[in-house]
Amino acid sequence: MAFIEEGEVAYTMINGKKVPVVKCETEVVLRNTRTNQEYNSDKEAEDDIANTSTPTIREEITRSLKIKVAAIPPLGAGSE
Repeated sequence: MAFIEEGEVAYTMINGKKVPVVKCETEVVLRNTRTNQEYNSDKEAEDDIANTSTPTIREEITRSLKIKVAAIPPLGAGSE
């Protein structure tokens, strides 16, 4: 069970030049190392930790990531 954090390309100005800032799409797997339970979101894991009827503690939650690297848009001949 995994969830996706969407990627995006935004632009920022650095030294007067428009530069792309790439945030890659990420597949996230949150898992409890003691029970092997997988969570569908950060909120679901936080809720399990906060739930006093379960013994789950923050240190038992692991996060694995699979990052899809986005293609960087062409920068042009004058780019540095």
